[in-house]
Amino acid sequence: MATQKQQQQQQVQKVKNSGLISINGSPVREDKEEEMARSALTMFRAKEEEIEKKKTEVRDKVCAQLGRVEEATKRLAEIREELETLSDPTRKDVASIRKRIDTVNKELRPLGQNCQKKEREYKEALEAFNDKNKEKAQLLSKLMELASESEKLRMKKLEELSKNVELLR
Repeated sequence: MATQKQQQQQQVQKVKNSGLISINGSPVREDKEEEMARSALTMFRAKEEEIEKKKTEVRDKVCAQLGRVEEATKRLAEIREELETLSDPTRKDVASIRKRIDTVNKELRPLGQNCQKKEREYKEALEAFNDKNKEKAQLLSKLMELASESEKLRMKKLEELSKNVELLR
């Protein structure tokens, strides 16, 4: 771009210099200078339009190339996916089952802890129940002993009373 501007400036300078060769200070010179300036401006505009056209062409080519690159990238991604599924067709199923196993393991942990807790509570309750049953059996045994002794004592008393009644007769 810098060389193009330098070339344009040189052309404008040539046009100006060519007007200086003609008669100095005459109206012809001014007309020629104006004409040369217009010509230089027209040339400059033409060059600018040409540059813009080339710029647009290059931009269009770059966009087209980018489009092709994007398409190629998509195709490569599809091919990669196909390759991955080709290597192990059950890979997705295996991954799904592994995830499910992990989920079940996570669910099992609290259930196992709850089970152990309930088991401890059951053992404690069973132990308390057995202790109370033993205490009840001991109390029943004591009650039977007391009832048996009471019965013996009453029988003795009755026999004594019965003897006393017979003596009184």
